Amino acid sequence: MKSLDAKKSTNKTAAQPAAPAEKIDFSKVKIEPLFEEMVDFDTFSKSDFRAVKVKECEAVPKSKKLLKFVLDDGTGTDRVILSGIHDHYEPEELVGKTCIAIVNLPPRKMMGIDSCGMLISAVYENDGEEGLNLLMVDDRIPAGAKLY
Repeated sequence: MKSLDAKKSTNKTAAQPAAPAEKIDFSKVKIEPLFEEMVDFDTFSKSDFRAVKVKECEAVPKSKKLLKFVLDDGTGTDRVILSGIHDHYEPEELVGKTCIAIVNLPPRKMMGIDSCGMLISAVYENDGEEGLNLLMVDDRIPAGAKLY
Protein backbone atom coordinates (compact mmCIF):
# COMPACT_ATOMS: atom_id res chain seq x y z
CA MET A 1 0.00 0.00 0.00
CA LYS A 2 1.34 3.44 -0.92
CA SER A 3 1.26 6.34 1.46
CA LEU A 4 -0.87 9.32 0.59
CA ASP A 5 2.30 11.36 0.23
CA ALA A 6 3.82 9.08 -2.42
CA LYS A 7 4.28 10.65 -5.83
CA LYS A 8 1.93 9.40 -8.52
CA SER A 9 3.67 7.55 -11.31
CA THR A 10 3.62 9.26 -14.67
CA ASN A 11 2.27 7.56 -17.74
CA LYS A 12 5.32 6.53 -19.79
CA THR A 13 3.44 6.36 -23.09
CA ALA A 14 2.74 9.63 -24.82
CA ALA A 15 -0.89 10.51 -25.30
CA GLN A 16 -2.07 10.06 -28.84
CA PRO A 17 -2.91 13.36 -30.49
CA ALA A 18 -6.61 13.83 -31.21
CA ALA A 19 -7.60 13.19 -34.81
CA PRO A 20 -8.03 16.44 -36.70
CA ALA A 21 -11.65 17.55 -36.91
CA GLU A 22 -13.27 16.87 -40.24
CA LYS A 23 -13.35 20.03 -42.34
CA ILE A 24 -16.93 20.87 -43.32
CA ASP A 25 -17.68 22.92 -46.43
CA PHE A 26 -20.70 25.04 -45.57
CA SER A 27 -20.69 26.90 -48.90
CA LYS A 28 -23.44 24.65 -50.33
CA VAL A 29 -25.56 24.53 -47.17
CA LYS A 30 -28.94 26.26 -47.11
CA ILE A 31 -30.91 26.85 -43.94
CA GLU A 32 -34.49 27.96 -43.43
CA PRO A 33 -34.92 31.68 -42.84
CA LEU A 34 -35.49 32.85 -39.28
CA PHE A 35 -39.09 33.43 -38.24
CA GLU A 36 -40.11 37.04 -38.54
CA GLU A 37 -42.89 36.66 -36.00
CA MET A 38 -41.71 37.20 -32.45
CA VAL A 39 -42.78 34.96 -29.55
CA ASP A 40 -43.27 36.60 -26.19
CA PHE A 41 -41.24 35.28 -23.27
CA ASP A 42 -44.26 33.85 -21.43
CA THR A 43 -45.14 31.70 -24.45
CA PHE A 44 -41.56 30.51 -24.87
CA SER A 45 -41.18 29.70 -21.18
CA LYS A 46 -44.09 27.23 -21.38
CA SER A 47 -41.87 24.89 -23.45
CA ASP A 48 -40.16 22.29 -21.27
CA PHE A 49 -36.84 21.24 -22.83
CA ARG A 50 -35.01 18.43 -21.00
CA ALA A 51 -31.94 16.26 -21.38
CA VAL A 52 -32.98 12.66 -22.04
CA LYS A 53 -30.94 9.45 -22.15
CA VAL A 54 -31.69 6.93 -24.91
CA LYS A 55 -32.36 3.59 -23.20
CA GLU A 56 -33.68 1.79 -26.28
CA CYS A 57 -34.13 2.64 -29.93
CA GLU A 58 -35.69 0.57 -32.69
CA ALA A 59 -37.19 0.97 -36.13
CA VAL A 60 -40.98 1.16 -36.16
CA PRO A 61 -42.38 -1.78 -38.16
CA LYS A 62 -44.00 -0.80 -41.47
CA SER A 63 -42.40 2.65 -41.37
CA LYS A 64 -39.40 3.70 -43.44
CA LYS A 65 -38.65 6.84 -41.42
CA LEU A 66 -39.76 6.38 -37.82
CA LEU A 67 -37.56 5.33 -34.93
CA LYS A 68 -39.08 4.53 -31.54
CA PHE A 69 -37.06 5.84 -28.62
CA VAL A 70 -37.48 4.71 -25.02
CA LEU A 71 -36.01 7.51 -22.96
CA ASP A 72 -34.98 8.23 -19.39
CA ASP A 73 -36.29 11.74 -18.71
CA GLY A 74 -35.32 11.76 -15.04
CA THR A 75 -38.83 11.03 -13.73
CA GLY A 76 -38.32 7.31 -13.15
CA THR A 77 -40.92 6.47 -15.82
CA ASP A 78 -39.86 5.64 -19.37
CA ARG A 79 -40.91 8.14 -22.03
CA VAL A 80 -41.58 7.02 -25.61
CA ILE A 81 -40.92 9.43 -28.45
CA LEU A 82 -41.11 8.63 -32.15
CA SER A 83 -38.90 10.54 -34.54
CA GLY A 84 -38.72 10.41 -38.34
CA ILE A 85 -34.92 10.29 -38.54
CA HIS A 86 -34.27 6.71 -39.71
CA ASP A 87 -32.93 8.05 -43.03
CA HIS A 88 -30.10 9.63 -41.05
CA TYR A 89 -29.45 7.25 -38.13
CA GLU A 90 -29.48 3.56 -37.33
CA PRO A 91 -31.17 2.76 -34.02
CA GLU A 92 -28.22 0.97 -32.43
CA GLU A 93 -25.92 3.98 -32.82
CA LEU A 94 -28.23 6.12 -30.67
CA VAL A 95 -28.56 3.89 -27.59
CA GLY A 96 -26.76 5.48 -24.66
CA LYS A 97 -26.71 8.97 -26.16
CA THR A 98 -27.91 12.07 -24.33
CA CYS A 99 -30.32 14.14 -26.41
CA ILE A 100 -32.64 17.10 -25.98
CA ALA A 101 -36.42 16.74 -26.04
CA ILE A 102 -39.42 18.94 -25.52
CA VAL A 103 -41.46 16.93 -23.04
CA ASN A 104 -44.68 18.87 -22.52
CA LEU A 105 -46.29 18.40 -25.92
CA PRO A 106 -49.57 16.50 -25.93
CA PRO A 107 -49.18 12.83 -26.97
CA ARG A 108 -49.45 12.28 -30.73
CA LYS A 109 -50.34 8.88 -32.13
CA MET A 110 -48.11 7.73 -35.00
CA MET A 111 -48.32 4.23 -36.48
CA GLY A 112 -50.54 3.30 -33.54
CA ILE A 113 -47.94 4.40 -30.93
CA ASP A 114 -48.27 7.45 -28.67
CA SER A 115 -45.29 9.76 -29.04
CA CYS A 116 -44.92 11.81 -25.87
CA GLY A 117 -42.68 14.69 -26.88
CA MET A 118 -40.25 15.63 -29.62
CA LEU A 119 -36.51 15.13 -29.98
CA ILE A 120 -34.70 18.22 -31.22
CA SER A 121 -32.74 18.07 -34.48
CA ALA A 122 -30.99 20.56 -36.74
CA VAL A 123 -32.29 20.39 -40.32
CA TYR A 124 -30.70 21.96 -43.39
CA GLU A 125 -30.13 21.42 -47.08
CA ASN A 126 -26.65 20.46 -48.24
CA ASP A 127 -25.93 20.46 -51.97
CA GLY A 128 -29.61 19.77 -52.72
CA GLU A 129 -30.01 16.97 -50.13
CA GLU A 130 -31.66 17.13 -46.72
CA GLY A 131 -29.22 17.08 -43.83
CA LEU A 132 -30.29 16.32 -40.29
CA ASN A 133 -28.38 16.08 -37.04
CA LEU A 134 -30.04 14.93 -33.86
CA LEU A 135 -28.99 17.28 -31.10
CA MET A 136 -26.76 15.23 -28.79
CA VAL A 137 -25.05 16.72 -25.77
CA ASP A 138 -22.40 15.79 -23.23
CA ASP A 139 -23.19 12.46 -21.57
CA ARG A 140 -22.29 13.97 -18.19
CA ILE A 141 -25.58 15.90 -18.26
CA PRO A 142 -28.08 13.95 -16.14
CA ALA A 143 -31.43 12.77 -17.48
CA GLY A 144 -34.09 15.31 -16.69
CA ALA A 145 -31.81 18.34 -16.55
CA LYS A 146 -33.87 21.37 -17.64
CA LEU A 147 -32.67 23.65 -20.39
CA TYR A 148 -33.10 27.39 -20.07
